[in-house]
Amino acid sequence: MSHRIVRRIRRADADVVRTLGAQGVATIHEAQGRTGLMRPYMRPIYPAARIAASAVTVSCQPGDNLMIHAAIEVCQPGDALVVAPTSESTDGMFGELLATSCRAHGILGLIIEAGVRDSADLTAMDFPVWAKAISAQGTVKASAGSVNVDVVCAGAFVRPGDVIIGDQDGVVVVRREAAAEVARLGAARIEKEEKSRRRLHAGELGVDFYGLRAKLAELGVEYVDEETEM
Repeated sequence: MSHRIVRRIRRADADVVRTLGAQGVATIHEAQGRTGLMRPYMRPIYPAARIAASAVTVSCQPGDNLMIHAAIEVCQPGDALVVAPTSESTDGMFGELLATSCRAHGILGLIIEAGVRDSADLTAMDFPVWAKAISAQGTVKASAGSVNVDVVCAGAFVRPGDVIIGDQDGVVVVRREAAAEVARLGAARIEKEEKSRRRLHAGELGVDFYGLRAKLAELGVEYVDEETEM
């Protein structure tokens, strides 16, 4: 199997990335047809963590962070590392020293389908990380992998340069070519939700303005004035 490090990738427009970040994971996931969401075990290591960035992808062996070190060199400010081990791992493959290096190169955060260590230090640094586990289990730097290749991370297909959005709801991936359109759809969804919010705040029932009474009737749900004994 060949391994490679791709130095140059195409990225989405920075303003579009920022717009998607402001919209948030839940809105984007819905706006793009409920696609691109990573599995729910990918959790931020602190609740306030947020990220909107272009993906630099890393394919590596479990328990081996050599390729994470290699990936930092080809990152640009505004990128995020998306690390996908080739098999299941919860080892602590990333910690405070790597985060310090990432920050020096303008890397905004980390998405890793494995473990991280030094979580208290990462939180104190305000370095956003979404991980499968927190573990002090150490790693090695011994095995070849690849940087900026297509990967599957926590069930989501990620290509180099795709947009990564993370917040307390999880992580969602937006295809680079679709980023501007998804941002437009996200804005429309936010506007629609604000109208619904005003109606709900005024006391209107969702069962009415969502047209759900017809669905209840279709499903055979009956309204009765009193509960009958079975």
